[in-house]
Amino acid sequence: MKKKILFSLLSLSLFLSSCLNQLEEDVRTQVTDSYLSTASGFQEAVNASYASLKTIFCALEDNGIIPTLTVFGTDTYTNGFDGNFKMLNFYNADLNPRTPFVNNSWNNLYIAINTCNTVISRAPQVTGLTDAVKNVRVAEVRFIRAHYYYMLVQLFGPVHLTLTETTGIETTATRAPIRDIYDAIIKDLEFAIQTLPATPANYGRVTKPAAENALAQVYLARATSEAKQPDDYQKAATLAKSVINNYNFKLLDDFGKVFEQGSGEKNSEVVWAIQNTKDVIANGPGNTMHLYFIMKYDDLPGMQRDIANGRPYARFKPTDFTLNTLFDRQLDSRYTKSFKRVFYCNKPGTYTINGKSVTMAAGDTALYLTDREWTAAEISRVNYNVWTPSRQNERVFPTLTKFLDPERQGVNDQPGSRDLLFYRLAETYLFAAEALLMSGNAAEAATYVNVVRRRAAKTGATPAETLANQRAMEISPNQLSLDFILDERARELLGEGQRWIDLARTGKLLERVKKYNPVAAANIKEHHVLKPIPQSQIDRTEGEFKQNPGY
Repeated sequence: MKKKILFSLLSLSLFLSSCLNQLEEDVRTQVTDSYLSTASGFQEAVNASYASLKTIFCALEDNGIIPTLTVFGTDTYTNGFDGNFKMLNFYNADLNPRTPFVNNSWNNLYIAINTCNTVISRAPQVTGLTDAVKNVRVAEVRFIRAHYYYMLVQLFGPVHLTLTETTGIETTATRAPIRDIYDAIIKDLEFAIQTLPATPANYGRVTKPAAENALAQVYLARATSEAKQPDDYQKAATLAKSVINNYNFKLLDDFGKVFEQGSGEKNSEVVWAIQNTKDVIANGPGNTMHLYFIMKYDDLPGMQRDIANGRPYARFKPTDFTLNTLFDRQLDSRYTKSFKRVFYCNKPGTYTINGKSVTMAAGDTALYLTDREWTAAEISRVNYNVWTPSRQNERVFPTLTKFLDPERQGVNDQPGSRDLLFYRLAETYLFAAEALLMSGNAAEAATYVNVVRRRAAKTGATPAETLANQRAMEISPNQLSLDFILDERARELLGEGQRWIDLARTGKLLERVKKYNPVAAANIKEHHVLKPIPQSQIDRTEGEFKQNPGY
């Protein structure tokens, strides 16, 4: 008989500094049950729930769900040359119940859920805080728990559902029906909406509009599941409209400004963000998204690794569809504002380039990734490396700039200080558009898409030219389809950790991967719309815990 711990129990000695770097914290090495019943102990447990977000979504790829489980293996990103998790793009036999990364993600999610369950279960016994404060903190944590279950049900389907604190060894588990999981998620988010303030006392705490945004996303996902309800799309549209209309959020005028590091990260478009800090002691794993989307520039002539250009893990390469089809390069500014295609010399010297000896000084152009094929004559006229689309490969490809972190202290630093912009208003507009389209209101849906597209239009030489570009970016209702919505989500949210789930929840994963990701197309099958249940979970469960079909 198997007698192992079903889910890793909450270790109170592992309470980390919270993602909320504005909060004052007293990090302790030992936390007793009695301490958890005090005001300070309870607040520390709440902060630990926030801290778990960083492990789940910001940490190194062997732990963080975003981006490894959500970026490549899709239509927009395929694998670069490096990394140990290419099976998630290859969809080959190495993607199986013993894949370490899948096991880590499962375990980390349940550890984090038990942290949340502890806060929720202990709240009634806490002294020294008013019921109003306790309710708000519980609502924050229920929001976090809801999102963890949302991730589990999207990635794995039916999973074990536990809403109370685990304090001892458990060896039994069952895969709860999809309906029950969605019911629990929705109940948590409805409580959060009813309880949370519209604006946070400390920036980074969960708010009512963040919970409304999350619930809109949940209804969109449930609408295509076996638990779907007739009013899911209507509810999603109502919630998204509330976030857009009832608060002070506003799209920035310039798409490129959304991801400016520092104070720019706290802008009017951010509905909710997971915070990080430059304090290396408090930052924990930090935000490591800066590592994965960078081409291998540092072994090319005239270049060496530096802080400004980033540490190139070269994990994720844009597909040809992303680079050559997805964007209207004449009108859409998001193509040039999303990708870095020029690198300037930071290693002066004399090199052989294009068959001739070239001496480069610091700041000279060292390499240029073109968006069209150049003739031999054009290439011969320049003194830098030219990588045309046909030459680009798993090592050399346009770098996504959204997550670059030139404010790291060291050239090889992995933890970054950027906030992870988890929900932003542009996505809320696209939530509304999708919900309205799928409920039969294409005309209204197009108005929400067009808000996002007008903002994305290139600035012209004159105001009149800018206005003409904005109008040219607009679409009519008869141009709108689910595929168009998915394309627009790709253009706006490229690399932001939603893509695999978007394709899976809309039933488009196989179709679009086969069409746009040749590396993945060869092996992807119907069962890949879910990830495998970790074998370790099955082995340590007393009785049957069924594997997902196909694994």
